[in-house]
Parts: sequence; C-alpha cells; structure tokens
Amino acid sequence: MIAHIQGTLAEKFLVSVIIDVNGVGYEVQITSQDFDNLVIGENIKLHTYHHIREQSQELFGFSSLASKKLFEMLITVQGIGPKAALSILSLGSASEVQSAISRSDSSYLSGATGVGKRTAERVVVDLSDKVGAPLVQHIGKTGSGSNDEALDALMALGYSLSDGISALDNVDNNLPTSDRVTQALKNAARQ
Repeated sequence: MIAHIQGTLAEKFLVSVIIDVNGVGYEVQITSQDFDNLVIGENIKLHTYHHIREQSQELFGFSSLASKKLFEMLITVQGIGPKAALSILSLGSASEVQSAISRSDSSYLSGATGVGKRTAERVVVDLSDKVGAPLVQHIGKTGSGSNDEALDALMALGYSLSDGISALDNVDNNLPTSDRVTQALKNAARQ
C-alpha cells in the first residue's frame, strides 16, 4: 500500500497530477481544491489511497490526512466508489464536507458529480454518527483546520477526527507542531 507520495509536481491534468519521484512519475487523482492549490515545479507531499481493482490500480491523493480519512469513510458507504468520494470531497474542504454530513445536509452532497439524491442520503445515514461534531465549530476556537499538521499527526496515531480536534482544543496554535501534539496527547490522557 502506498501511504503517501512526495516529489516534484511535473504535470497537471483535469482531475489528476503527475508527481515525479526520483525519475518515476506517479499519476494521482486529486480534489479540485488541491488541484487549484498545487503549482507545477513545487515539491509536494500527498497522503494517498491506493485503490486496487482487478483491471487497474489508481492512486487518490490528499493534501491533508483529515481529507484522506474522510475519503476512506466515504468509500465504505454502499454506492460510493473512490471517484464519487473524490467528487464529494471536491465540493469543499474536508471540514465543510464533514460538517454537511453531520448536519444531515444531503442536498449539499448531491451537488457532487455522479452522486444522486438517494446516494447522498445514504452517506448521511451511514456516516452522520461517525464523523462527529461539525469541524467548522472548532476551527474558530482552536485554529485547527483541514491542513493542521498536529491534527494530521494525531489522526496518524489512530485518533478520530473529532477526538483529535477535542485534544487540540486548549493547545496554543503558535507552538511548534511537535509541542502541540505532545500537549494534545496529555489533554487526551486526562479526558
């Protein structure tokens, strides 16, 4: 399994990019937000999901671990494949999509290409209790957004999105990432 790719952004297409890693080009499908933010020639790192089927193998990439984790949750829903999940994540940031799911806003989700009303409702039913409290409520208070390295580190350690946000609630955002993670782990141990 390929967990992440780091290299130089060589090319951009409509829904994918080519990342050059020491002379080998990996094609990675990404969200429209990530596509807009990436610049050819820059060194980038994407958290990846390696999708293997009988006929093909595909890489799906995300600028944050929170987006990747939400993608992995989305593909557990019947009728949502990797491309539909990527389409849903292209509607907005991971926090906006997560918030829409937790608010049971199926009309927001059905705005994704290839996702109908019934499928959007299934996403809400299956995931609304799993995504936790809306992330948007926490962003103003903690500064923890979808590109928060401390939140990504906590999720890599096995914390859920909502538990990671809770652990970071009272941690100073101006601290270095390693110190924020240490403080968050101490906060989580006290809870």
